Amino acid sequence: MIRINNLSVSFDDKTPLEQLAAKRLELPPQSIAGVVIVRKAIDARRYKGAPIKNVYMLDVEVAGNEKKLITRFKKDKNISYLSTGEQEQTVTWGKGKPLEDNVNTDRPPVVVGFGPAGMFAALELARHGFKPMVLERGRDVDSRHNDIQSFWRGGEFDKVSNVQFGEGGAGTFSDGKLTTRVSDPLMRYVLQDFVNAGAPDDIMYLHKPHIGTDILRQVVRNIRQEIIRLGGTVRFESQVTGIEVKDGRLEAVIAGDAERIETSTAFFGIGHSARDTYHMLKSAGLLMEPKPFAIGVRIEHPQELIDRAQYGEDAGHNMLPVADYSLTYNNRESGRSCYSFCMCPGGQVVAAASEDGGVVTNGMSNYKRNSGIANSALLVNVRPEDFKNEVLGGIAFQREWEQAAFRIGGGSYYAPVQTAGDFLAGRSGSKNYLTAPSYRPGVVASDLRKCLPGFVTATLAEALPYFDKKIPGFADDGAAMTGVETRSSAPCRIVRDRESFISMSVDGFYPIGEGAGYAGGIMSAALDGVNASRAFFDKIRNKRI
Repeated sequence: MIRINNLSVSFDDKTPLEQLAAKRLELPPQSIAGVVIVRKAIDARRYKGAPIKNVYMLDVEVAGNEKKLITRFKKDKNISYLSTGEQEQTVTWGKGKPLEDNVNTDRPPVVVGFGPAGMFAALELARHGFKPMVLERGRDVDSRHNDIQSFWRGGEFDKVSNVQFGEGGAGTFSDGKLTTRVSDPLMRYVLQDFVNAGAPDDIMYLHKPHIGTDILRQVVRNIRQEIIRLGGTVRFESQVTGIEVKDGRLEAVIAGDAERIETSTAFFGIGHSARDTYHMLKSAGLLMEPKPFAIGVRIEHPQELIDRAQYGEDAGHNMLPVADYSLTYNNRESGRSCYSFCMCPGGQVVAAASEDGGVVTNGMSNYKRNSGIANSALLVNVRPEDFKNEVLGGIAFQREWEQAAFRIGGGSYYAPVQTAGDFLAGRSGSKNYLTAPSYRPGVVASDLRKCLPGFVTATLAEALPYFDKKIPGFADDGAAMTGVETRSSAPCRIVRDRESFISMSVDGFYPIGEGAGYAGGIMSAALDGVNASRAFFDKIRNKRI
């Protein structure tokens, strides 16, 4: 196999990849036996009027002696030979591969939480002969979808089943992004599992892959069914309310205040919003520490505005995806930053509360990203000293501003909204929006300074004009900003050993994913679940349990 890197082609070039590969390798087209896309990215930067480019990494199978061919390109750093061991391997769903014949399933591992971390931990455990018991406090994805839709239409808020709690975790009702800053050799292994479960094939190679909430709901349902097929069990509306520890070792978990489930191994992927569970774990003696997070607002623009800013005259071309953006502003004097987060092209702003009496926003989009509205969080960093470095002080900090937003919105889960023009001018009340706010059940024109800390609004006021220089129209007078966004990451960390993934205070307790403070999105959380499971396997192999 020969790898071609940095193959740059005009975005609207329809030439088959086999022909492009043949031309690059200076071969006749019939010499190309196959082409696999390893990576595809869009380069929208303009060089002296050059068009927008698709940039590929390709693995090419050539008829004939590939090693001999590669000698012609020994000085070309973008063409190399891949041995069989270096080639990407496909992962298929099968019957499972027991770790060893004498796996003890009398006290099967328990997985708490069925977001990406818990889901992939359970899948990996089931694959290797274990029969994990998954305990999820929320409902299955279909019931959850119905509950959320009802809430957004003005129905009752359900603290059991919402955007934060339930099958698939918070990411199920998001943009379904699979981008991550983590570099992990298991990346394609996890991506393949998403594809096996029904995700689009292109997530295997796109530089910024996403699934979309509509497809992601199907994917998480299929992964659950695979876990069950391999011998695991998944229980919904089963909140873990306690743990038992003896001599520093996990003995049992308590579900629903009364059911005692004996186990020596539990993977806790509780998500960043399980505030009652954090309190329970701290009371049980788990070593925890405060960590930075961020809060802010959601800003919305017509998708066309973002497309024009990123693609210029090519905006709207049917061979270009809707555009996204990434923005950062830093104030060196204050040490505060404002940055875009979870940017959702062609999506909507959603109500994401998990507690009575609080307003929380998030962003979501379907696979096609075709709502015509671009939205993103604009967040400002919060430091532990902002909440007195208390282990669970970040929770109280988040809750204070969520409850303020609830009051300002009228006490019915309506969200406070303010135009960028009003915000920068220090006034409120304008409803002359560039695009109508998409948050449901509804919005109330308000002063966002009444539901955000002063350092957050001050940094936002500095950042908006700066962002407007990067994307003209970003701080347009009519750009709608909806508050508040407080759940970008966990406000604390459950401390674990770097190598074993086990809690520093309770043996057999594996804190995983975003809720434990070790991930930041669907992909990194899923990888954390897989890696923690494999650390558990290493422990078994070393006969240390």
